[in-house]
Amino acid sequence: MTERKCILSSERDDPDALIRLAVGPEGQVLPDVRAKAPGRGAWIGVSRAELEQALAKGKLKGALARAFKTGELQIPDNLPDLIEEGLRRVLLDRLGLESRASMLLTGSEKIDVACRKGDVRLLLHASDAAADGNRKLDQALRVGQEAEGSDLAGVVLPVDRHALSMAMGRDNVVHIAVTDSRAASRLRAAIGRLESYLGCATGAPVHGEQDSAGALGA
Repeated sequence: MTERKCILSSERDDPDALIRLAVGPEGQVLPDVRAKAPGRGAWIGVSRAELEQALAKGKLKGALARAFKTGELQIPDNLPDLIEEGLRRVLLDRLGLESRASMLLTGSEKIDVACRKGDVRLLLHASDAAADGNRKLDQALRVGQEAEGSDLAGVVLPVDRHALSMAMGRDNVVHIAVTDSRAASRLRAAIGRLESYLGCATGAPVHGEQDSAGALGA
């Protein structure tokens, strides 16, 4: 797909990095985070805080009216919540798919061993994981990636252990290791979209994957 322009910032980006809004049959504006709804769409690429400000000041209403060129639009007051829920669901669904495809490891001991062997492409921690547990696995990751002394670390997800456990159909999922580079890239994209929207993007790399310049690829 070609680039799309954010109706609020006017900046252009890949559709995978933006959020699509669609209009329902009764004129209600709803998030289409998977970009599959029929009909005309409008794209936004701003953070939740920026969206809330645009909603409060009426800027979003004007931008949507220009984008859709239709009758009266109904913009729900909880649109920012609906978008966050949609992006979180995309991430959790992706984790479930990768888990069923055996691309993920759970359990601190298994993850520690895989990290030290250099087999982990992406390390994830639940938002409510203990700091000590994170530090131990982060250190194991650095050992396996021959990056001791660096700030290389796993990604603390904006999702708690209960949500992770439900998504993956397992008990008490606190840490996740991704062992396949393609799965890691898919998850990184889903995580990045949610983090950008929440205003907490980490830009953490997929571990062990190098780009054409020889650096760790994002």
